Amino acid sequence: MISVQEADFDIGALYESLRAEADNAGAIATFTGLVREFYEASDKGAKPSVQSLFLEHYPGMTEKALSDIVAQAQARWDVLACRVVHRVGELQAKEQIVYVGVASTHRADAFAAAEFIMDYLKTRAPFWKKQAAGDKTQWIESRESDELARKRWE
Repeated sequence: MISVQEADFDIGALYESLRAEADNAGAIATFTGLVREFYEASDKGAKPSVQSLFLEHYPGMTEKALSDIVAQAQARWDVLACRVVHRVGELQAKEQIVYVGVASTHRADAFAAAEFIMDYLKTRAPFWKKQAAGDKTQWIESRESDELARKRWE
């Protein structure tokens, strides 16, 4: 299941759906991302307090990109079931933004597939983020560290 949505999500319900779908699972690895209160500022040394984060996406294209990322993970590891939920719209600091859950027969595959999905989601999924901090807004650019994390899977 892949969902791009404005509404918040229930981690417990997502976990239970993975557990119910994944016959003979030996492990379920999950990741939940939150909107940080602080992002790197364009001014060196400044760490603005984030009031909100606005996420845009291209409907259809985003879901296709997420499906492709999940398919790549399924081709590499023993994935019995997978859930990816990513929120869009205006989110406040500390709100849930993304959920990735992977069920597998073994923990190593569950962990690796979940980490792979997140690394590719951060660098290959078409989302655009604009933060509001104080009286300023700015688009958030991708980070070199995210690209390096993705490249280790090549």
